[in-house]
Amino acid sequence: MARQWSEGHSSSILCVGASQGPEGLLASGSEGGEVTVWSQEGTIIGRLTLPGKDDCTSVVFTSAAPAQLYVSHGDAVSVLDPRNLKGPVEEFQGAGEEEINALALNETGSALAVADDSGAVRVLELPGGKVCRTLRRHTNICSSVAFRPHRPNNLLSAGLDMQVMLWGLQKTRPLWTINLQDVAEEEDDHHQRPGQLFNPPLVHCVSVATCGNIVGCAAEDGRVHLMRIGSGSKLEQQGAVEAHSQGASQAHFISFLSHPYWLVTGGNDGQVALWELSKHPVVSPELKAKGTAAPRRKSKSKAKRKEQSRDKAKTPTKAEADKEEAEGEDEVAAAGAEKVTEEKSGPKLSISHGDKVNWLCPAVLKGEPSVVVADQSTSLTVYPLSPL
Repeated sequence: MARQWSEGHSSSILCVGASQGPEGLLASGSEGGEVTVWSQEGTIIGRLTLPGKDDCTSVVFTSAAPAQLYVSHGDAVSVLDPRNLKGPVEEFQGAGEEEINALALNETGSALAVADDSGAVRVLELPGGKVCRTLRRHTNICSSVAFRPHRPNNLLSAGLDMQVMLWGLQKTRPLWTINLQDVAEEEDDHHQRPGQLFNPPLVHCVSVATCGNIVGCAAEDGRVHLMRIGSGSKLEQQGAVEAHSQGASQAHFISFLSHPYWLVTGGNDGQVALWELSKHPVVSPELKAKGTAAPRRKSKSKAKRKEQSRDKAKTPTKAEADKEEAEGEDEVAAAGAEKVTEEKSGPKLSISHGDKVNWLCPAVLKGEPSVVVADQSTSLTVYPLSPL
């Protein structure tokens, strides 16, 4: 049932994006600055090698018609016309402080978030590409960003510092921060078998369901960490799905199936899996009674906040720092108190792809729900999700 889309690239494909418009175009970017635009049938519509030949790390389409395509390569973002790939329509040079890892557009198309190797997240105003915010709090590479649906000024970021942050773009400090290493340590205290080793939960990908309240993060520990955002943008609950036997590289909520809580994941174990999470206690709080409350970790989170505030480039006033530390302590402690675990339930669909997954892109192709997989090869693989 799998289909191969080939001859679009000469090196490993790193990212894939799908447009929501009537044409339903797809784009892929690879090492060496190659961008290819595809039809829904897998026909190549256009190919382009960007100047500088830096790796293309992220491709996103605007939702407004006619669609434009944003591509990150090196520290720059190129704006392309996907129907006429003759060269960039516009270039945002130095959009990232260092090499860019991920792009995200808000629903209104007024802001582009750029995550880079320095750990910074820059927010660019559109049109024009002027930097309107620089969000610095990650202490390592920022690997992924995602805007919340229905909240164009709320942005999630995640990184190799194992931290996930929710930002309100009116401010340059996060509304909350959660350190997944603390979460994982608690989990492993309960579940670890003798001699069992876990990779640290470096976060590779963050996704938000279309409801805007459920967040999924693919991490190096093989789990997809889940969070529920409540009223006032507070972090209400978190938990995880044991998704892959090696690092989970991709997790994307799917917008076109029966409800918003279908999630497709991919990992270094060569597996692609589809999960139905509507009954997961993070998604359905009424099932919370089955979960287990974790002990509060106030002292640790307080120490952690102090470390983070020391690491910041800008030193806040003491009053600000105290207030922020108190808020952060409450939020992290609350998150700990509301941690839930789920009885094991497997994926609804499991595909042995056989190669490490670089990127997953859910898309409706000619009316068929599908997932497009990019791996270490020069081809894309398309799997139908229609057996559901």
